[in-house]
Amino acid sequence: MTPIHQILSAAHPIEGGFRAEIPTDWLQGRTAYGGLSSALALHAAQTIEPDLPPLRSAQVSFIGPLSGAVTVTATKLRRGRTAAFIQADIVSEAGLGYRAMFVFMAEQPSRIALSGALHRTVTPPAADATLYTGPDDFFTGNFNFLDLKDQAPGEAEWLRWARLRDASGIDPMVEVLALADALPPAALKLLGKQPVPLSSVTWIINLLTPAPATRDGWWLLAAESSHAVNGGSSQTMMLWNAEGVPIAQGMQSVVIFA
Repeated sequence: MTPIHQILSAAHPIEGGFRAEIPTDWLQGRTAYGGLSSALALHAAQTIEPDLPPLRSAQVSFIGPLSGAVTVTATKLRRGRTAAFIQADIVSEAGLGYRAMFVFMAEQPSRIALSGALHRTVTPPAADATLYTGPDDFFTGNFNFLDLKDQAPGEAEWLRWARLRDASGIDPMVEVLALADALPPAALKLLGKQPVPLSSVTWIINLLTPAPATRDGWWLLAAESSHAVNGGSSQTMMLWNAEGVPIAQGMQSVVIFA
């Protein structure tokens, strides 16, 4: 297990970003886990512009494989009175592998108040719960999971508690991006335990709070696909904290070679 703060502390600063090494235990196949790539990209974006408002949205494209030595850079595209748009790229020896558009925006006065809280009680794992941790040579080895199979009856639906095994020393928004993509693609449930090649193509995630926080590191993740044909799946995603407060909402396009 390689904590994210260790990757960042070992990074070498460059103009507009840093150079870092993707540890093998953060890979999923031949590329870095998308949540880690997003966490590194967000860290770069946060450091190039002073006094940024909270992250509001990210539009991510997973362009190609990333592994080994990578260069992470960020560029301010525009900063207005309420919002800042910052692009972040990650390049490896194979070329451009990741591009994100981060939107940072301050909260605004509004007469609208729709909380979107979780409408059922989903209790975080007990201290003595039997948790799942992935193998040491796969990105899931950096997480603890508790699968809630009985509460996710849909044929292409996942619901799991998840936490980083070590989330120390990183910004809460970086932690959320690192976690929010930790579920398998929802349509993979249709194939049972059969391993198949797959890849996330795009990811849109909206942050619903300026200061994400939870208890004991636990976040509730959900993913559901209602359309998976011709090798492509479109899925919706949600992340709540331990109290059932909505933290992030997303949508992802996934290609499944099966």
